[in-house]
Amino acid sequence: MRYATLYTTLLAAAALLAAACGTAQKSAVAAAEPDTAAYSWEEDLRQRLAADFRATEEEVAEYIRRYIPDVTAEQMRSWEASGALECMVVDGRRRYFHAAARNLFRIDPQCRAIMEAADGTAPSGSDRANMKNLPEILGAATDAEPVAAPKRMRVTYTLTVDADAVPAGETVRCWLPYPRRDVPRQSGVRLLSASEARYTIAPDSCRHSTLYMERKAKAGEPTVFSETFEYTSAGERHDLRRITPQPYDTASPVYREYTSERERHIRFTPRLRALAARLTAGAATPAAKAERIFRYICETYPWASAREYSTIDNIPEYVVANGHGDCGQVSLLFITLCRISGIPARFQSGFMMHPGAWNLHDWAEIYLEGAGWVPVDQSFGIPDYARNDAERIFFLGGIDSWRMAVNNDYGMPLYPAKQYPRSETVDFQRGEAEWRGGNLYFTQWGYDMKIEYLDN
Repeated sequence: MRYATLYTTLLAAAALLAAACGTAQKSAVAAAEPDTAAYSWEEDLRQRLAADFRATEEEVAEYIRRYIPDVTAEQMRSWEASGALECMVVDGRRRYFHAAARNLFRIDPQCRAIMEAADGTAPSGSDRANMKNLPEILGAATDAEPVAAPKRMRVTYTLTVDADAVPAGETVRCWLPYPRRDVPRQSGVRLLSASEARYTIAPDSCRHSTLYMERKAKAGEPTVFSETFEYTSAGERHDLRRITPQPYDTASPVYREYTSERERHIRFTPRLRALAARLTAGAATPAAKAERIFRYICETYPWASAREYSTIDNIPEYVVANGHGDCGQVSLLFITLCRISGIPARFQSGFMMHPGAWNLHDWAEIYLEGAGWVPVDQSFGIPDYARNDAERIFFLGGIDSWRMAVNNDYGMPLYPAKQYPRSETVDFQRGEAEWRGGNLYFTQWGYDMKIEYLDN
């Protein structure tokens, strides 16, 4: 799909909101009529790219020289050609993705070895938490009861729109992430407070779970929205090798929907069809096919910070072409390859809530007859800290306890409908904000999350 048609498509998606989210309660406050006549997706995209690709060549080279003092222009061109150093021409100037220099030392094997030799290696905060949590789940989960090791959390989430980003007196519309109430391993969701007396929680039928509020902007003051809630998140573990293979009901709604293509990021392109066929050749069961795909992505595409998804035409193709991806990108590649291979697969996302290491995070689920929906965290992959085979393959069929699931799909309408294209047109995690004059992009607001661990 070309960028020029994206805005039309998004508005069409918003028009389908009632069907996507079911019959739900009325909006907390009637929003003012938007001024969409002057809106241009092409100009919006240009500004998004300019925000992401803002580093100069000298700034990138300066970072690289910390580890490679004699780096040359020829080396930089070589890394650019391989996709390890991401750049493009924006507004007639050569610019680099703002995380391009750091990503180089994650993507290029030789550069990574140089950095590790200089700085050493240490487990991340999420790895340290999972070194304790995975054995806890493996010891408690059973085939009959795969959900185990619950963790209760109290969360205060805040979105702050910059002072004077919106003219005084204008209404700011805001959607905050809210934990899903229809995910079996996530329970006891309870809203404790919200910054506005009037709010709307999206019904469970919506694929993005939101808490919506409105507030009028005041001159010289930030516009602040916040929510405090509690919920319990548990881990889940399915041993795919122990699941008895059963044939799919290919006429079922689940099979038809989740083995289909979707605009814009689940497309069965010739390259992806060929890759899926090569990876799954000779695999006898859906679980065996999924394991082949999972292992290949783990071994082939290193994690790297990602540019905004809204600026990418086809994310799985982008991963294959550039040789790297972040959590959502490799998850969409996994999902696409599974669907091509006849395995129902879907996108799930929200946050990783590990103590001291919370962050945005995306993962996947696959559907296996006899087991139902099974989690797969392609980004967490095969952990370096794994002490046995069960831990090595844990995230194919398992997920840790430190999660907040917000979305059961990507790129779906918000509730109530957003008038302008979202800042994040694919995922929904940080939140969204707009006023009648336009969308408020990430550069115009910030977000924060405070977590209390109640039973640890």
